[in-house]
Amino acid sequence: MASGKEKKDPAFSLIAGTIAGGVEGVITYPTEYVKTRLQLQAGGKLQPGEPRFKGPIDCLFQTYKTRGFFGIYTGVGALAIGNAAKAGVRFLTYDQIANLLRDKDGKLSGIRSLLAGLGAGMTEAALVVTPSETIKTKLIHDKNAPSPKYNGLVHGTRMIIKEEGLSGIYRGVGPVMARQGANSAVRFSCYSTFRSWLQQLRGKGENAPMPSAYTFLAGAMAGIVTVYTTMPLDVVKTRMQGLDAKDLYKNSVDCLVKVVRENGILSLWKGSTPRLARLIFSGGIVFTVYENVYAGLTVFK
Repeated sequence: MASGKEKKDPAFSLIAGTIAGGVEGVITYPTEYVKTRLQLQAGGKLQPGEPRFKGPIDCLFQTYKTRGFFGIYTGVGALAIGNAAKAGVRFLTYDQIANLLRDKDGKLSGIRSLLAGLGAGMTEAALVVTPSETIKTKLIHDKNAPSPKYNGLVHGTRMIIKEEGLSGIYRGVGPVMARQGANSAVRFSCYSTFRSWLQQLRGKGENAPMPSAYTFLAGAMAGIVTVYTTMPLDVVKTRMQGLDAKDLYKNSVDCLVKVVRENGILSLWKGSTPRLARLIFSGGIVFTVYENVYAGLTVFK
């Protein structure tokens, strides 16, 4: 993707990214659900009757036992729609910034790819990620209360805005922009690097079509690096979007300090196992679907 010399068509980038994001979001949602539940318990208050989970597997088992299979998909609507929108914005923004940063030979260096990813991540965070993930987090948190007050995505969104105003769905925008900027910077630059290495191993030129298996591998490896470098930002983001955030934390820095003080430094990597599982697969899925859909759209040029 970033290693090719051709400039990307903005309409194709948006369409391919949107489809890739939607597919990836639905397939990997259970890992996102588990990650969110574990993070909400890291320094947060348990809802009356809510069990303390021992880990990701215990969270899945307990949720399935008490709420059934679809309990694991609580909040999936907000994330799937948000994921499709944010991936469309992310790929569109990345490709257009990358077009501007290419040298006279049409190549994009690692540093320039990182800068394009940073810009793409911060843009998607401001436009799409913050509201969609805030709603998703509040829906999951509310669903585990003794008497849930939100009846689905539309009702929940309407109630959140009614009770808290638009700021209610933009809570945690600072850590979200930091996380998404870091996520995309690391993910795109790593993907470009791994993709280039794999092309060299295949003995092919940078512009040669890459089989889906290799694209998936490059995306999966980029996902692994992304998880461990950005996890603390993700934990703070999730805690700031919980139902009790207004009462517990003054701001993102206060949240960070309190979580570390109460649970230790390693709590900043709470939920890393389900997030790792998700980003390995999501990285592989989203880049593979994007590359294939974009290639398919080029026949209409």
